[in-house]
This record gives sequence, C-alpha cells and structure tokens, in this order.
Amino acid sequence: MRYSLLLTAMLLAGTARAQKIENLRELKQKSSNPIFSQLAEAPRGGGFSMKGYWVWCGSAVKGEDNKYHLFASRWPDSLIFHPGWMVASEVVHAVADKPEGPYTFSDVALPARGAQYWDGRATHNPQIVKHKGQYILFYMGSTHPFEDPKASELTLQSHWCIAARSNKRVGVAVASSPYGPWKRLDQPVLPVKPNTFYSFLTSNPTAVVHDDGSVLIMFKGRGHKGNTHSHMSLGVAKAPSIYGPYKVLNNDKPIFSVETQGEAEDPFMWKDASGYHIIFKDQVAKFTGEKGGGVLAHSKDGVKWSIDRDPKAYSRTVAWNDGKIEMQGQLERPFILFDNNKPAYLFFATMDGPGGFNNATRSWNMVIPFKQ
Repeated sequence: MRYSLLLTAMLLAGTARAQKIENLRELKQKSSNPIFSQLAEAPRGGGFSMKGYWVWCGSAVKGEDNKYHLFASRWPDSLIFHPGWMVASEVVHAVADKPEGPYTFSDVALPARGAQYWDGRATHNPQIVKHKGQYILFYMGSTHPFEDPKASELTLQSHWCIAARSNKRVGVAVASSPYGPWKRLDQPVLPVKPNTFYSFLTSNPTAVVHDDGSVLIMFKGRGHKGNTHSHMSLGVAKAPSIYGPYKVLNNDKPIFSVETQGEAEDPFMWKDASGYHIIFKDQVAKFTGEKGGGVLAHSKDGVKWSIDRDPKAYSRTVAWNDGKIEMQGQLERPFILFDNNKPAYLFFATMDGPGGFNNATRSWNMVIPFKQ
C-alpha cells in the first residue's frame, strides 16, 4: 500500500512538472505581468561559465569601451556547491561584445585579502551600478579565522561555515573602470543590529543610486533565534552616499511578513517615473505558487511594497532558442540590464539537475532577452 501511494505521488508530480513545461508559452501569453509576458527565448551558449568552477550571480553594465562587463561569483568545483560559496567565493569580471554574451573571463575583481578583513575570505552577490563615471559594486563579504576548507569535511555544520555564515555582511567597492582597481572599505556598510531581523547577518544587496548620490538599498537579513538563526527576510535602508551611513527603514522591520507570506530572497530593485520596483525569488511558493519562481512588486517610497496583481515575473521553466523548454535545477539572482530605460535582458544564476543545490553537475550565468 505504501509503495502504491508513493508511486502515485511520483507520477502526479511528474505529470504536474510536464504540464508546467508544456504550458510555459500559454502561461506567458495569458500573463499581464510586464516582465514574464515579455520574456523571449534564452540563447544557448550565452551568459558566462568557467571550466573548473561553479559560477553564480551575475550583474552586467555597458562600459565606456562599448563592451559589456559582467560581474559574477565563482569558486572551485572541487568544493561542494553549497556551502562552498560561503567560504571560497570570489567576485570576478568577464567581458562580451554583446549583452547576451558569451562572456569571457577577464580578471578577479574582489579576491580574498586575508582573514583580518570583514570580506577577507569570500566575496559574493555582486551588483554593479554605474553612476557619474564611477563603477560601484554592492556585494556580500565574509571571513573566518581557520585554514582553507577541506572538501571532504565541508558541511554547513563545519567550523568554516559556522563562522563564515555568521560573518556575512554587505559592503561597497568603487572603481573608475570595470577593470579596476577596486577600492574596498575596511568595514561593511550594513552591519548587524541586536534584536532585529538582521541581527545575525546581512547579504544579497541590490541598490538604486539616485541622481544626487543618495542610495536606497534592499538586502536579505537573518536574525538570531535562540542559538541559531531565523528565516530569510528582506529589508530596506537608505544613505546620503554609497559610503553611508545607512539607516534601515520601516522601524527595523522587514518589508514582507515571513509568517504570512513566507521567505523571500534575491531581490533586484530599480526605479522609474512610477516609483520603485523589485523582482525576487519566491522561496516557498507563497506569492506565485511556484517554489523558486519570481515575484514582481512595486513601491512609491521604497518602504511600503505591494505585490503586482499578476505577481509571477519569471518561472524556473525556460524556453531556449533551440526550441527546447526545460525546467532549470535552480534559477536565482535575477538582474535586469536596461537599454534606454527599458528592460532589455534578464540575467540569472542557474544550474542543471533536478533541483537542489547539490544535485547539479554545473552552474552558470544565463541571459534571457526581452521581446523587442
């Protein structure tokens, strides 16, 4: 009887998955979401990958040289994907002649610089912003005081990860060229604060730099919960300049309730004439009905946010330009590259496999153009 029930459940799950893949084009045609409805087919071989490395994140900008500059995270694939990124990631720079790539590795933008620095052992989650001749990297950094991690012993419960996770903070680096050199700060710009949703860590930054140089930043936080940490929440902070000081808004509360709406992460934020907008990952399917799908939300002031009336901004199911439609193992870290103030390309971190970070054989950055 138990075997029969298990087999039925597996068949139903497989059918649901197949229906979702087959119905992608129909779902997009019926969608009124201004992101999801306008996504075209993803080019095979676009984006950025590196042999011998896991590649994650991905944020691009057009340079003064008319080339496109992608900033992503990488770490050796000799380490397990998760939590290898937490202790060995570095932000790298890649270059392409066109927005969709393929991008070619250029240099390491934010390398390890020693355990004594807050970001000395890992840099991750880059978002690039170009503002008045400056290139600004918002990113997450971390450190730990131990030897280099041993692949055979690296787990979330290992001493490397216990220290590195609790040391995750948001910081800023600045350069006059996408090739660097990058000026890094000796302190993070978003430290933790006791008795808040970000008392344990801050990470996953996305920022809007206004014409006057002031900044609105959205970030992921976790608070302390007994001797461990809380679920993930999104918060916002503002500062008069990229260097701070940053003040967390909304009375140090997250912008969405974890209890009623579930966990959310990986926001990408932008601003236009109608206000602020974000797309973010629906971690537990509370917003869109699809775990790992994307959500669109809007705000006039960056503090009070409302979910779009048709919230699904993207799906883990992707249409490729070779005619195939496939569900990605993971689809995270969305980033929109704009052209003439209009969304032109949607970047993602992605991987193969059935789902789950450690069930993949490779990961890379991919790009989906918007319809012209």
